[in-house]
Amino acid sequence: MSFTLGFLLFDDLTQLDFTGPLQVLSRLPGAQTVLIAKTDGPVRTDCGPFILPTHTLETAPDLDLLCVPGGFGVDAVMQDEALLEFVRHQGERARYVTSVCTGAFILGAAGLLTGKRATTHWRYHDHLAAFGAIPVRQRVVHDGRVISGGGVTAGIDFAFSVVREIAGEAVASAIQLGLEYDPEPPLNAGHPDRASAEVRQAVEARFAPRMDGFEELVSRLTAQDG
Repeated sequence: MSFTLGFLLFDDLTQLDFTGPLQVLSRLPGAQTVLIAKTDGPVRTDCGPFILPTHTLETAPDLDLLCVPGGFGVDAVMQDEALLEFVRHQGERARYVTSVCTGAFILGAAGLLTGKRATTHWRYHDHLAAFGAIPVRQRVVHDGRVISGGGVTAGIDFAFSVVREIAGEAVASAIQLGLEYDPEPPLNAGHPDRASAEVRQAVEARFAPRMDGFEELVSRLTAQDG
């Protein structure tokens, strides 16, 4: 039986938010993967490479699973009614509605997180509540058919949890072994609770110019909804 996986692509998405889950989910038995963008032109990632979509909003098939990655490009998507309507339309019909990192805010802007437990990148986490979500500080959060992953690399764990739910632990374990996913990070700073104060301050400083504009956008969008 086929299972159609659809990834929403947009300029300035975080490349690993997309390719991490893609690598895992594409190995799901019966998977048919479609890459969907607003136009059929190449999509720019945050680290240079371009990705070619396989479908546009108009040509995309009905999806069994919708996955929305994050990245700085989410700001534009949250204000693009054509993209939001596509997410809303597919999200209302798909068996699973999913996100990685700040892709959760696209689901939120489309009205798909109201009353749902969800997670996102740690720096943005508190803003989920503005879209009616229930923020949960976990790496992967399942709430019925809504599944969300935390920041960037959490997308890999997210994808394995999705495979396990759909196809069972044996299939998920076989994919894990095939990919040799057995992480042993050489550093212990991958979570704000474990990183040193100096490391966290450095990351906060890097995010600071970005956060003012993002917080203003969230306030404006949620005020409109109210």
